[in-house]
Amino acid sequence: MIENTFLWALLVPLIIWEMIWKGIALWKSGRNNQLGWFVVIFILNTVGILPIIYLLGFQEKIKPAVKRKKRRR
Repeated sequence: MIENTFLWALLVPLIIWEMIWKGIALWKSGRNNQLGWFVVIFILNTVGILPIIYLLGFQEKIKPAVKRKKRRR
């Protein structure tokens, strides 16, 4: 019985951790039209390691919009 409780105490936080990172990475890869990354992250369960790698190094960087100066007339 003790082993079962320990297993659940370890497994539940890992599942939640994986779901959070996977959800963020899937959302961003879908928005950036990166189908390859989306499929790989969706299929593989890596306890959040692959989604974190994607988010830190491989997602497309969005360039900030250039602000235009208003001209006075």
